Amino acid sequence: MVGKLFASGDLHADRRAEFAETWAHLGDLDAAVDVLQGALELVPTWGAGWFRLGEYLERVGDLDGAAQAWGRAIQEQPDDPFGAVLRRDLLREQPLSDTMPPAFVEMLFDQYAPRFETSLLDHLDYQGPQIIADALAQRTEPVVDRALDLGCGTGLIGPVLRPYCRHLTGVDLSQAMLDEAFAKAVYDRLDKADIQAMPIPDEPFGLIVASDVFNYLGALERIIGWCAASLAPGGILVFTVEQAHGRDVTLRKTQRFAHGRAYVSDLLLTAGFATIENRDVVLRKDRGDDVTGLCIVAQSATVTGRRLDDGEAQFDVVDAD
Repeated sequence: MVGKLFASGDLHADRRAEFAETWAHLGDLDAAVDVLQGALELVPTWGAGWFRLGEYLERVGDLDGAAQAWGRAIQEQPDDPFGAVLRRDLLREQPLSDTMPPAFVEMLFDQYAPRFETSLLDHLDYQGPQIIADALAQRTEPVVDRALDLGCGTGLIGPVLRPYCRHLTGVDLSQAMLDEAFAKAVYDRLDKADIQAMPIPDEPFGLIVASDVFNYLGALERIIGWCAASLAPGGILVFTVEQAHGRDVTLRKTQRFAHGRAYVSDLLLTAGFATIENRDVVLRKDRGDDVTGLCIVAQSATVTGRRLDDGEAQFDVVDAD
C-alpha cells in the first residue's frame, strides 16, 4: 500500500500509483509514467503524485516534463515537503533556490533519524565531532555559561560541547532527531524550531556551534545575523560548511548547498565579528570520495577593551562582565 504520507486520499489512485511503482521497479518507466498519469487524472491536487511523476520523467530523459511535474507539486503543496523546488532547480544551469523548504528538511530527518548515526559514522566516516573538538580545544577559556548546538540532530556534537559550558541547549527542526538527542541525557534543554525563524534569545550564548547544518540552508545572511545578535560580547561561533569553488552558494546534486570561503568571511565581517579563522577539512565520505569543507571559528566583538593577538588567540572567549 502507498505510505500514509504519500497517499492521495483516493483508493483507486493509490492502487494505480502502486502499479506504477511496480512498473518502475521492473524497469518499464514509460509504463510507470502512463499509469501514474492516470492516477493524477483522478486526483489532480495530489502533490506527492506530481513529485513522483517528475522523478519518473527525469529518469526517462524528459527534463521539461519533469520540471513541469515538480512545478505542479509545488503548486499543490506550497510547503514543499518533498523538495520539488530543489529537484527542479538542479535541472537548470544556474539554480534559483537559495534555501531549502523547512518542511522538506523536517520530513527528511524525521525519516532518517533511526539510522542517522549509523549511516554517518559507520558508512560515511563523518568527522564532525572531531572537527568541532579540535576547534574548541584551542580556546584558552574552557567554560561558558550558555552554549547552543544549532541544528543538533541526534546530539552527536553534544558530548563534545558539554565540557565547555554550564548549560547546553540543542535546537532542531526534526522531532524524531530531538527524541534521539534526548535519550543521550547530555542537553539541559532541547527545542523544536526552524533555525531560520527563531527570535533573538533574552539571554545570549557564549558559544554557538553548527556542525554540518548550514549546507541545508543555502543563503546564510539571516542565520549569520541571528548568531551575531545572539552571542554575548566576545562569544564564539563555530560551524562547518561544504566548500564551493568559484561561487558564493552552490546547490549540489546531493541536494545540499556548498559555500565559498570569501562569501562566508564577508558575511561574518559584515555581521560584526571581530576575528575569523577558517581551515580546510574533510567532512565525510560520499560514494567513497572525500567531501571537502571549511571549519569556521569567529569571535564576536568584545566590549571589554581586550585585544586579541593573531593566531591561536582568536579562539579566546572574552567574558562579557
